[in-house]
Amino acid sequence: MRPLRVLGTALFTCLSLLACPLTAAAEPQVRCTETKLPVSFGLGLLRQTVHGTHCAPVGGASGTVQLLVHGGTYNRHYWNLPYAQGRYSYQRDMARAGRATFAMDALGSGDSSKPLSALITGTAQAGVVDQVAAKLRAGAVDGVKYRKVVLVGHSMGSGIALLAAALHHGVDGVVLTGMTHSMDLLALTGIFVKGITPSLLDPVLGGRSLDPGYLTTWPGTRGVFHEGGSVEAEVVRADDATKDQVAATVVADLLPFGFILPVSKAIKVPVLIANGDKDNLFCAYSCADEQTLLAREKPYFSAEAKLAVHLVRGAGHAVALGRDAAVHRTAIRDWLKSNFPG
Repeated sequence: MRPLRVLGTALFTCLSLLACPLTAAAEPQVRCTETKLPVSFGLGLLRQTVHGTHCAPVGGASGTVQLLVHGGTYNRHYWNLPYAQGRYSYQRDMARAGRATFAMDALGSGDSSKPLSALITGTAQAGVVDQVAAKLRAGAVDGVKYRKVVLVGHSMGSGIALLAAALHHGVDGVVLTGMTHSMDLLALTGIFVKGITPSLLDPVLGGRSLDPGYLTTWPGTRGVFHEGGSVEAEVVRADDATKDQVAATVVADLLPFGFILPVSKAIKVPVLIANGDKDNLFCAYSCADEQTLLAREKPYFSAEAKLAVHLVRGAGHAVALGRDAAVHRTAIRDWLKSNFPG
């Protein structure tokens, strides 16, 4: 009986001091690494580099990876905001749940190559995304050969993800956030008129000395991406501190083909649209409730897409950075579990 008594005493002491090793083991460790991938661009004539952050649980993840595509004037930090010890980190949260992600900087943004802005179109970016998806399957990132790749886009990145899936058919699923086919074009035009400037004139981004075709937001105006939603003031400031640039030429083909015309009907894999119901930019007329959103969007997708939708109450356009970001991530995890359990 003595060994049992000793064991019981040790267990009680461990729990009393909140130092039990079983508790520590319950929280999976996360490993994030930086990677540069070579890609071809501009009819395959230019060699460029895509930089990305790969996050996965230590010991391995499922056979599915999410390829994360940020929106305009953002970069990969949208998915891993350096604030509040990772409370708004999509990547770390997914990794703790056993899900791997790769957040890429689109060409022209972050630490990826920055070619002449006039060469960057939505269609060209979609081609680059497709190449990155193929490299994730081939084991080019940390030697992990993922069996399935799910694109997750935000805002303009959703339009790029949509084109990549519709034109190249190289992915197994698509999550579109911060987008619908019913935008408020007047509000979007207002952003360009009042809040957009050549990045050359920005006190920070101007140091890159790039051509004037690259655009960014005026300092202190990032609130436009959170307007109407519930968000921490410090999150908006962190958003401003990590902002980036976008090529003006992306809009020319991305707006009609990614957001207006039913190109999305060519997507033949499962699709989830996950937005904030206060997104007054890209979900202006269809986000009153999930039934309305599903009814409005269904005509734009094929039966094979098995379209599903989710709305976070009280969240604005930058839904992954709202106060209820955890609700947003949980909805996407549940959809992944249903469609990609392995």
